[in-house]
Amino acid sequence: MKAFVFPGQGAQFTGMGKDLYDNNPAAKELFEKANEILGFRITDIMFEGTADDLKQTRVTQPAVFLHSVIAAICMGDAFNPAMVGGHSLGEFSALVAAGALRFEDGLRLVYARAQAMQKACEMVPGTMAAVIGLEDSVIEDICAQVSTEEKPVVCANYNNPGQLVISGNKEAVEAACEQLKAAGAKRALVLPVGGAFHSPLMQPAKDELEAAIAATEFLTPRCPVYQNVDGQAHTDAATIKQNLIAQLTASVRWTQEVQNMMAAGARDFTECGPGKALQGMIAKIAKGVEGITIQGI
Repeated sequence: MKAFVFPGQGAQFTGMGKDLYDNNPAAKELFEKANEILGFRITDIMFEGTADDLKQTRVTQPAVFLHSVIAAICMGDAFNPAMVGGHSLGEFSALVAAGALRFEDGLRLVYARAQAMQKACEMVPGTMAAVIGLEDSVIEDICAQVSTEEKPVVCANYNNPGQLVISGNKEAVEAACEQLKAAGAKRALVLPVGGAFHSPLMQPAKDELEAAIAATEFLTPRCPVYQNVDGQAHTDAATIKQNLIAQLTASVRWTQEVQNMMAAGARDFTECGPGKALQGMIAKIAKGVEGITIQGI
């Protein structure tokens, strides 16, 4: 069974999507429609902007979304998923590709999400750290010991076995890193990010995005969509909507999501969008499972 997966923030690169724009009239039309909806020429930044230009959250998120979704649309009949899933921002791409959200609505929500997250980062500064080489349960316990209501630190991204990202208040994240190293982590490295994504510090962004999601029509997808908040398959539009609202402050349970896809019969994984990050994660999650094919487009 085929599973198509969609990357999140961090996969961007200068020149992303230019081949699609230059060689496919349908792609060019969608990119131009996106420029119109956003009110600025995001294609100019995607195709010719600097790495710093692309790092701005208000640019990064719609850019990755556009590259991913338009790549899927341009596949035509070759885009034939039995299931889809996306990592963080990538869940919006997955929902559009699966028909649960219209292209225009998905882009507007992604742009609203990016702006809301940027504001939340400025209101409540925070950070994230990658932890390598420890059991998830050990990391969860240490975060629970360090975290307080005023200075939270939580497990944000379950990327693959042995790689977990924590998120929260800067002091709490740094304190947790020290304890994690003492507990045997190979690495516990604070990341150069602008905020504490997928933590309680994103509550202002969640409140803002909730109104936008609530006002958007969601449809029944063409195939099950595996969602980050619980790693489970969903086809009910109302449930998908609620899970998407919860996503900003909840953990990204990517390991569990891929494991559940494999349990449902997925053997052919295609990463749709920029970069190869998900291919690397899936290879580690699927280690020892026979007959798994992992590729990108």
